[in-house]
Amino acid sequence: MISDINNNFPDEASSDENVEKYSLNGISLAEKHAQAQAQKNLLARKRIDELREKKRLKDLLDDSEDW
Repeated sequence: MISDINNNFPDEASSDENVEKYSLNGISLAEKHAQAQAQKNLLARKRIDELREKKRLKDLLDDSEDW
């Protein structure tokens, strides 16, 4: 009966390997998430810059009518 209970639990060595494997996967998932977020931030910054440039050009054009 006791041997049946012990057989249901993984060995300590294999659980250490699983922890190592999952932590490595966690790091790569975190890196992928960080890269995706960085890409979104880059696209957002580019869009903001485009809108600022468009506004700047519009303001210049509007100012030129006053002349």
